[in-house]
Order: sequence, then structure tokens, then C-alpha cells
Amino acid sequence: MTTTSPLTHFDATGQAHMVDVAAKPATHRVAVAQGRITMNAATLAIILEGTAKKGDVLGIARIAGIMAAKKTSELIPLCHPLALTRVAIDFSPDISSASITCQATVETVGPTGVEMEALTAVQVALLTIYDMCKAADRGMTMTGIRLLEKHGGKSGSFIATP
Repeated sequence: MTTTSPLTHFDATGQAHMVDVAAKPATHRVAVAQGRITMNAATLAIILEGTAKKGDVLGIARIAGIMAAKKTSELIPLCHPLALTRVAIDFSPDISSASITCQATVETVGPTGVEMEALTAVQVALLTIYDMCKAADRGMTMTGIRLLEKHGGKSGSFIATP
């Protein structure tokens, strides 16, 4: 039985496998992902004032996001371990919506992209904010986790529509 599928993690018989990237050229790869956590206004104030009992919420969340990007292949079964050349995590608080947007930019030079690393970094950074503030607000909501853009490799560039 042979199948044709755009899903690269399945072989011709439909079995899951790690994609062979040995023949692919090493190119500069960049991915940018984003997500948002919404909370009570009082919780956002605690974060911005730096008075959370567990410490510097955004500083710890930034480190957690960086660590998560580096460990993505240990979390997602078919991801390749990658030598990342850059991981940047940025937070944008929005007082009017009582939310914080997290954006992760991940880069490497290699035969495969870093989309999963950027998405993992965002999700773990947001989970860390939740963990550090859950005593004050268990109703926080994480939404909009998505790939904003990717560059490099055979498929070229992708930029999400707003």
C-alpha cells in the first residue's frame, strides 16, 4: 500500500517516522511565534509592579521559554535536536485587555526549520506566567498561540495573515 501525503512525518505505508534531513542543505532558518495570556487586571498589576511572591514573573518566563526552545526535541517525539543560534523572548503587556503577549524568535543554521522551537518557547513561557501567578488568578487563559513567520529552507518564507 502506498499513500501520498503532504504530512512528512508519515512514510509511504502511513507509519510515523522522523524525517531524514541528511541530504538537505544547511541554511539560515528563522521562526517567529506568538501567544497571549489574559488575566485579571490585579494579576497583571502584580506582574508589572514586580510584587509576585515567586519573584520576577517575566524574567523567569523568559528563561523558561529559552530553555523550552532548546528542549523541544525531547518534548515533541519526531522533532530533530537542533543547535539553536538564537532564542529571543519578548513580552508586551496590554493594560486595557489585562493580557501579556509573548513573542519568540528562534534561529539556527541547519537542514530543518525551527517553527516547533518557537511555538514551544511561547507556550512554555505563557505556562510559566500561569504557574507563577496561579495563586492569585486561576482563571488565566492562553490563546492565539501560532506561527507568525518562518524563513529559510526549501519552502521559503511564510508570513501569517493578521
